[in-house]
Parts: sequence; C-alpha cells; structure tokens
Amino acid sequence: MTFQFILNIVGLLVFVNFVKLYFLKQINLINSATYFLVNWGDFLGYLKRSMLQIIPSLLILTLIIFALVYVAGDPVSQMLPENATAEDRAILSESLGLDQPFHIQYFQYVGDLIRGDFGMSYQYQEPALELVTERLTATIALSLMAMLVAIFISIPLGILAAIKRNTIIDFLVSGVSVVGKAMPNFWIGIMLILFFAVTLPIFPVSGADTPLHFILPSITLGVALAAEMTRLVRASVLEVIEQEYVQTARSKGQKESIVIGKHVFLNSLIPIVTIIGLQFPQLIGGAIVVETVFAWPGIGRLLLTAIETSDMAVVQAIVFVIAIITILANMLTDIIYRVLDPKIKYN
Repeated sequence: MTFQFILNIVGLLVFVNFVKLYFLKQINLINSATYFLVNWGDFLGYLKRSMLQIIPSLLILTLIIFALVYVAGDPVSQMLPENATAEDRAILSESLGLDQPFHIQYFQYVGDLIRGDFGMSYQYQEPALELVTERLTATIALSLMAMLVAIFISIPLGILAAIKRNTIIDFLVSGVSVVGKAMPNFWIGIMLILFFAVTLPIFPVSGADTPLHFILPSITLGVALAAEMTRLVRASVLEVIEQEYVQTARSKGQKESIVIGKHVFLNSLIPIVTIIGLQFPQLIGGAIVVETVFAWPGIGRLLLTAIETSDMAVVQAIVFVIAIITILANMLTDIIYRVLDPKIKYN
C-alpha cells in the first residue's frame, strides 16, 4: 500500500508540474517528451544520484519522527487510565515493544515503515497511514487551488509593477504585497466569512462538498503566497527586462506585449518555478489554520486533533508524508529547471 501511495503522489506531482509548465511557459507535452528522450541517460543518472541523496535524509527524518514519541511523553501513560495497575502498564509496554532498548525499537520502527505500518491510532482505532491518506486528497486539492489563486494574482501584478517601475502603480502593488504578506491567515479567513457568508451569503464556509466550498479557503491560503510571489515576479522581470536581447527585440519593432510575454517573462521563470516548487509542500503543511477555520476535512485538522490528543502514530504519519512530498517536489523542481533552461545540465 505504501508504494502504491507514493506512486500516486509522484504521478500527481508530475501532473501538477506539467500543468504549471503549460500555464507558465506554454511548453507542450511533445517538446517535453523530446527533451527527456534526448537527455535520457543524463536524466537516469540524475535520478540515481538524487535517490542516493534521499536515503540519508529519510534515515535522519525517521530518527526525528521516532524521537517524537519520547518527547511527547510516555505513550503507555497516555493510553491507559489513571487507575491502571503496574501489571497493566507492563503488559502494554511489552505488547508495544517499549521494554526494548532504544536502538532495537528504532530498527523495528524502520522495518514497520518499510512495510507501510505506522501503527494504530488509539483515538480512531484505525491504521494511522490510512487516516492520513483518506484526508490527504482534500488538503492537496485545497493547496492546488490556493497555488492557482496565487499564480493568477501574482504574475499579472508582478509584471505590471515591473513595467510601471517607480510609478504610482508600482508603489501601490508593492504596498498591497506587503500588507498581504503581513495579514495572518486566520484573520483573512474570518473576514472573508464575515463578508461573503454572513453579510452576503454567497459562499459556504465549511466542508468540501462542492466547487463553491473551495473559493474562500483557497483565497485565504493563497493570499500570503500571492503577495510573496508578486514581489519575486517583479524582481525577476526587472532583472531580465534590462538585457540586451530585450532591447534588440524592441528595436526590431516587435509589439510590447510580445516582448514582455515571449522574451521577458519566459526568461524570468526559473525563480518563479523555484518558489512554486518550494511553497507547494509548505501550503500542505501550513493548511492547519485554514482547515480549522473552514472545517476543511484535510490532514491539517487531523494533525491538530492528533496533537491535542497526543495521538503520536497519526502525527508521525503526517510528518512523514509531508516530508516525502517535499522531497519529491524539490526533485521535480530541479527537473523543470532543465526543461526551462536546457543549458543547465543534469551532471
């Protein structure tokens, strides 16, 4: 089950990144496939090196996650009532393997992870990984919508601010970006609920049953990212717009829209792709507040509940899944670099 789950995540991330390429650079699948076929040997070598680098990262990650149990306190005390006898505690400790030395417990834990066993949630009485995977889809869908909101807001505003540099428009966009970055998610969510669900009952505020349920939470989650991306797009476009090939394109009489769209924006994509690749896992991990405000059935609410009840099996599973998504997203971002700029070699 674990390997199938990881394959599904990989497939989803590949699809997401191809969609981003389509909107950002309008690269068709044929060109992308041709690129990978031509550089197939280097690509495989890159994957091998990346996998070798991932192994020690995963070992360190498993050690940190395993240590969470000891930081959180004695799990036996949390699982048994206060009037439990010493014999009951000893029996439970032996059944959980807690009477073994630390390193033996750790190796057993790693073996269980390889088999896809994160343990049972004592609160829900279900396998922890199944609980996470059931709710992960809702969180990923919300994060994708928030990312699209951020892209559709930040790219036009960032380009506009760069073109109108040092004008009132530039100052206004920069000021709005600072304010958007400073506003906390929960406050944005509460204000959106107040205006668009209470004062003007247009959108629903809880659940994930219809497309309308996505609007308010995705805006809430995407505003801060849009503010950060707007400033990055502006800086990246300003850096490219002064290049000689841009001036040459203008001197040839090309329309300004073609110059900006083809020569400026397309060559300023790498920093934008970087922040998209880095921020997507953070959106998943940072959705706790938004999911709580809008009663969204994702892993954010599950994580908060698990922390409140000290359900460490669920906490460990969520942390591990988010870490895997982060590693895979970083790998795919590196691959996209090579698609956007073939001068960057795999070696």
